[in-house]
Amino acid sequence: MLTSTRASAPERSPKRRRIVSASLWTLPYFPIAILLCVLIIPGLFADFIAPHGAQEMNMQARLQPPVFFGGTWEYILGTDRLGRCILSRTMHGAWYAMSISATGIIVGVTIGTTLGLLAGYARGWVDTLVMRLVDITLALPAILLALALAAMYGPSFKSVITVVAFVLWAYFARQVRAEVLVLRERDFVARAKVAGVSHVKILLRHILPNVLNTIVVLATLQVGIVISLEASLSFLGIGIPRPTPTWGILVADGRQLIVSAWWISFFPGLAILLTVLSINLLGDWLRDRLDPKTRPM
Repeated sequence: MLTSTRASAPERSPKRRRIVSASLWTLPYFPIAILLCVLIIPGLFADFIAPHGAQEMNMQARLQPPVFFGGTWEYILGTDRLGRCILSRTMHGAWYAMSISATGIIVGVTIGTTLGLLAGYARGWVDTLVMRLVDITLALPAILLALALAAMYGPSFKSVITVVAFVLWAYFARQVRAEVLVLRERDFVARAKVAGVSHVKILLRHILPNVLNTIVVLATLQVGIVISLEASLSFLGIGIPRPTPTWGILVADGRQLIVSAWWISFFPGLAILLTVLSINLLGDWLRDRLDPKTRPM
């Protein structure tokens, strides 16, 4: 027995090392690096690493181009028409992109997952009611809802979160309901019912853990949609109000000067592009890693 154990140990260790090495090799390093440099680090530490304040003005340096187009190192990415640093404002805008995405997705996931679990498990009129609400939600344009909220309450952080949660919950409810319809017919659920386990415990202990992978992947893929939606609402003036330096507002600030001062809109727009692209690539990688059908052996 001792000889067999010693002989098998070296065989398992290289296998584990190969698995770890393969996992590290397949990590999406480029998207992770972009997210760290464009979204996460600037969003969390903009107050400490930004060269200027988000609202700090210098009229003597207004409309200064980026340093590699004749500008100065004091304003690396140039300034806007009020002399505010584009780099600093873009870094501060990352915080609002992170906070809106996190808050909106948490609310949307909570509502959508709860209703999806109930619809898929209970079936009957509950399923019909939830799915009709999903159909109505997906049929309503998000911009129309934002306009209505802005008309009633004015542009605000709460209005943007409401729009984001209203748009997202339907996607999670529909996907979770589809997963639950399959899981509720599995043997482990039938055995739990025979054993007298309550419906709430079956949902929380047996079904919910089996749909967490789907929820995580879908939530990751929705971050890019949320950032684009918030930027669109702020660009139109129905999102977060000025002078908050969100990426959408920064892009809107330069639309009238796009020919003479293109950098005002270009760099915030580039931040949106890189962030959404990186998140989508990371979401695709997570889907491949968490889906048993596509997971590499």
